[in-house]
This record gives sequence, C-alpha cells and structure tokens, in this order.
Amino acid sequence: MTTASPQPDGRAQHAHRRAMFWSLVLILVGAMIAPLSGYVYVAYAQDEAAWETNPRAETWRDAREGTSGYTSASGPYVTDSLIQSGGENWRNLRNGPVAGIMPWMMAISLLGIAAFHAIHGRNRIDKPLSGKKLLRWRTWERVLHWFTAIAFIILAITGLSLLFGRAVLIPLLGHAGFAVWADFSKLLHNFIGPVFTAAVLIMIVSWVRYNIPKKVDIDWFRKGGGMGKQHASAGRMNGGEKVWFWFVVVGGGAVCITGLVLDVPGFGQDRGIMQIANLIHAAVGIAWVALAFGHIYIGTAGTEGAFEGMATGYVSEEWAAEHHDLWLEQLRKENRIERPPSQTNQAQFTSKPNPGSS
Repeated sequence: MTTASPQPDGRAQHAHRRAMFWSLVLILVGAMIAPLSGYVYVAYAQDEAAWETNPRAETWRDAREGTSGYTSASGPYVTDSLIQSGGENWRNLRNGPVAGIMPWMMAISLLGIAAFHAIHGRNRIDKPLSGKKLLRWRTWERVLHWFTAIAFIILAITGLSLLFGRAVLIPLLGHAGFAVWADFSKLLHNFIGPVFTAAVLIMIVSWVRYNIPKKVDIDWFRKGGGMGKQHASAGRMNGGEKVWFWFVVVGGGAVCITGLVLDVPGFGQDRGIMQIANLIHAAVGIAWVALAFGHIYIGTAGTEGAFEGMATGYVSEEWAAEHHDLWLEQLRKENRIERPPSQTNQAQFTSKPNPGSS
C-alpha cells in the first residue's frame, strides 16, 4: 500500500513569507529607530549642555597647524608636535572619499536590486512542488549563520551611525542625542566585533570545501545563474554563492583584521597604522554592506524556496533539482538524502505491507 506524496502546506509557506517580510521590516525600522534612543535619553537628561560639542573647538583648530613645541613627556609615539598633521589628513580622507563617495555603493546596490526585481520578478520554481524535502543545512550551520547575520546587522547599524552621524544625524536631530547614541554604538561595536570575527572564521573553515571554484561555475555565470531560459547546473554552492564566500574571506577578512587593530591594543600599532586601518575598515565595510543587500535579496524575496532552507534546514526536492542539480545527483548516487522526520516516519509506515491486501 502506498500513499500519494504530501502536498506542500500553503499555511506553512504563508507563515514563512510573513516571517521573512516582518524580519526585513524589523531590520529596516531598527536601522532608523535605534539612533533615536540617544535623543530619548537626552529628552529626560537634566544637563543637555553637557552633551553639546566641545566649546574649545577653535583652540584645537589652531593647534592643528602643526607648530613645533616642547613636551616633557617621553615615549615611542611622542613628538614635539601637539597635533599630528597625519590626523588631519586621515580626517579629510575619512570624511571626504570614504564617507562622501563610498555610500553611493549602497544606494546603487539598492537601486539595482529594485530595478532587477521590477523587471525580472521573483525567481520561481518551474515544477509543481511534490512536498518532498531534503536536508540542506544542519542545525549548527543555521545557528552559526543567523548568529553571524544578526551580529553583522548590529555592526552595520552602529558602524554607519558612527561614520555618518556627524554629517547626517547631527544636522537633522542635534548634537545632544547623537552624543549618547554614538557612545553606546562605539561600545556595542567594539564588543561585538571580536565575537563576529570568530564566527566568520568558523564559517570560512566549515564551508571552504564547498566553495572551491570549478569549471561548472564559469558555465553558471555564462547562463546568467539560471535567471533566463537556460538551466544552469551547480553543485552544493553555485558560482554566485562562491563569489560571496570569497569576498567574505578577502574583504571580510580585511574588515575583521583592521577591526581588531582598532579594537585590541598590544599589536604594536602606532597612530598612523590605526588611521590606515580605520580607512580600510570603513571603506571595505561599506562595500560589504552593499553586497550584503544582494545576498539578502537573493536569499529571501529574490528566490522562491531559498529562505526556507536556512529557516528550517530543509529545501524542496524541486528547488534542489532546479538550483543545485549536481548536488542532488550526488546525494542520490551516494544514498545520502536526509528527509524531515515526518516524511521519514511516513515512508517507514507506508512501506509496511497491508494485512488486508491480497
């Protein structure tokens, strides 16, 4: 006796889409609302003037002229100049090209995603879903991914607040509240950064074997990643996922290393090295956020069935056949397909002979 394959639960799919939608809304609203917490605090603070800008700013501007003087202090990084001119050069680069030009990468990324979605729409699964699912991500892999993703979002919000706060938040909302939010952002960014770095390293070590470039990846790009009429074959990771992975290795590695240089003393870094590290950290970090927009889009609204894999660990067999056919073929050949417990139990039940049949 056999039973028909279970049909996909429409209510479960609706719940997944609703969870995805509200997750994205929460991220966007959090990015806009979080900086306002400082202004709420200041609204109830008794001494708002304490959070205003330094009234001696003109004095410091005079000191930046670099006039030589004398100091009785000693140390490897102490000179006879009250203010290093390198600091002014760093500030001009940070507030100029890095903070003034690099953000356009994020805007272009969002506009490109919006235009692509308007023209192409969602990449849907061609074949009807049978209800058969197979394991793609184990529990520890999903926990690692979501922990890293949440930490990345927090670091992005706090880092961008610190980078653009003076140019964007202060003119809109004033100095007082931003001072509170910037102080909190700095502490949160500095504490989460090293933990995030460790999580990224674990991800790289765990998944590098799936992301070795192969000849099939060239063909995947040539066929547009399966977005057109041509089917693009792929193993467990396709060409686009491998590009993202190696950017995390190289670009993400640069962000993490420079973050540790800025965050952790004891590497022998002087002020000049920290200034260079800060510029690299900010510039590559912005590029990482811009590319992350695409990664988030493809994994949620851009591709039907992709979010389900990282949310539950299982993907539909039709999704696997369409996007990762070589991986599915290998699993079948090696008899390594793992089904959800409900489907496994059902298969065991239906395989038993029916006593009433002849």
